[in-house]
Amino acid sequence: MFKVTFSFEDGSVVETYANAGDNLLEIARDNNVAIDAPCSGNASCGKCRVRLISGELDSKKTLHISDEEFAEGWRLSCVSKISADVTVLVPDIASAYKSRMKVADLSSPEEIAIFDHAKNAVADSGIELTNSLSVIDVAMDEPSLDDTMPDNERLTRAIKSQTGKTRVRIPYTVLRKMPNVLRESHFHVKCVIRSSEDDIFVYDIAGAEKDVLIAGLAIDIGTTTVSGVIINMQTGEILAKGSAGNGQIRYGADVINRIIEQQKPGGIRKLQDAIIKETLNPMIHEMCKSAKISKNQIYRMCVASNTTMNHLFAGINSDPVRMEPYIPAFYKTNSLYASDLNIDINKDAHIIIAPNIGSYVGGDITAGTLVSMIWNRPEFSLFIDLGTNGELVFGNSDFMMSCACSAGPAFEGGDISCGMRATDGAIEACTIDKETMEPSFTVVGEPGTKPIGLCGSGIIDVISELFITGIINPKGKFVREGKRVRHDKYGMGSYVLAFEEEAGSVKDVEITEVDIDNFIRAKGAIFSAIRTMLASLDFDVSMIDDVYVAGGIGSGINMQNAVYIGMFPDIPIEKFHYIGNSSLTGSYLMLLSTQSEQKTYELASNMTYLELSTVPIYMDEFVGACFLPHTDTTMFPSVVEKMQ
Repeated sequence: MFKVTFSFEDGSVVETYANAGDNLLEIARDNNVAIDAPCSGNASCGKCRVRLISGELDSKKTLHISDEEFAEGWRLSCVSKISADVTVLVPDIASAYKSRMKVADLSSPEEIAIFDHAKNAVADSGIELTNSLSVIDVAMDEPSLDDTMPDNERLTRAIKSQTGKTRVRIPYTVLRKMPNVLRESHFHVKCVIRSSEDDIFVYDIAGAEKDVLIAGLAIDIGTTTVSGVIINMQTGEILAKGSAGNGQIRYGADVINRIIEQQKPGGIRKLQDAIIKETLNPMIHEMCKSAKISKNQIYRMCVASNTTMNHLFAGINSDPVRMEPYIPAFYKTNSLYASDLNIDINKDAHIIIAPNIGSYVGGDITAGTLVSMIWNRPEFSLFIDLGTNGELVFGNSDFMMSCACSAGPAFEGGDISCGMRATDGAIEACTIDKETMEPSFTVVGEPGTKPIGLCGSGIIDVISELFITGIINPKGKFVREGKRVRHDKYGMGSYVLAFEEEAGSVKDVEITEVDIDNFIRAKGAIFSAIRTMLASLDFDVSMIDDVYVAGGIGSGINMQNAVYIGMFPDIPIEKFHYIGNSSLTGSYLMLLSTQSEQKTYELASNMTYLELSTVPIYMDEFVGACFLPHTDTTMFPSVVEKMQ
């Protein structure tokens, strides 16, 4: 047995023991050490870098690590085997999906505006922003030798008398605390209840003098990133907002790798623990601390995520989702409670899941469609959610069609050597001087935060600027030279955004030709999906009245730059609208409003799903879109004009 020590930049360490020949990445996974491995350990992404501090590793040489870096101790953990006692440094960027958990500042106007706008738009459509949770004040006669009714019957009778309901249910969690609370408050209490047509469920009980808050939790489980808000269920006020990387990413950046991992012995529990124990529960604790509430005050939860994420979250075998005929265990379910999944909120909290409509179009899209409001307008609108899977909805108040394309994790920083999600240190916007080729950029975080990588919106800007300034050609190859453009011994070009001394990481922040090629395929998937879906309806891009773009890829994307690289159609820029993380906003609305929840179910049941793989023209469209901006430049007159 050899001692293996994982050291982190914040000074913390994790120590364990392993046998000779054991894989370093697998050891990290077994010990909950967060090392990013989007390719699930097949050495194709180069993200699982660690630095050898002391000892020895049996490591293969790969193209992802230069000779100089190898000499400095850099290794890929997925191709490293234990051969002696060893200590390795896990850099921040390799563990960013876990180490950069964030509770957002809700004082920013942008944060407040997104939720308020969605709430007002839904209310203007006639949907009531109310739900079935409330607090009631209940006073009872105190027991005596002449009145020996047990506590639960006394409370039940008082609630029935007050509400007119025929049935009251008191769960064990309330029953256990009820004797003390009743006597401390002299049988005058407040109850948190859920009301249905003829039924009352008692979630909690407190003395009448207590201030009782009913909190709810809305969650967006993305393949790469998880976001959430805690809200006041009676007012809709957001009490805390948090985000974190999805801990499952170390088992692969895409859903297929995770489904495969789930089929291994213990895989179902391992994947569920990664999202609940390692991601959601710590995030909930941080948000509760920020909101100054107890986790037991969260009485309802709503989750919006894709079909596979729903299965992994619920601990249900997801293999049928990827196997023909692609049948999931459920599209919608109302049968889950916090106690079933060991989520750290009130044990009796009901979990609402936004409904899916296909194996690859999930509840994140139905929730986002609710927010986009395209279902309430006569104009033809396009809703696009930019994530690991690019999902699209096109239609109006009369019809809606949806489809999904495999864009990969590039929009959230995956498949990009310096890519990261939109947290502190991420370059989120960039311009490049055409003459000097020097970059100017903004970085997520406090003023003065040094860059450590690129998030989705920054990647779009950088590639657009490189193309418009003539530094790269339509194939994404470098054709100009300068101090920031360099080539390795294999001739592979790259552009340095921040040299090591300028960066907040242990290496240069640069984008390579491989990165650009990965992103071109991702943007090509989006554009070809748009063209294919419109063609199937006998529409063209000129008939689009509005485009609503969603996704947590940054503070918002530069729509013009997205057009310049051929990701979006070349239509008037004022038709584009960025609506933020619509999956989280939709989850928030479903949580707050019972009618919003019902409307989302209705939208899912009425939406037509188009399977792109069955459309003959899709592959031709995709091949044509894998250039900057496209092989057919007549579709992008604004780009041609810009380049002249």
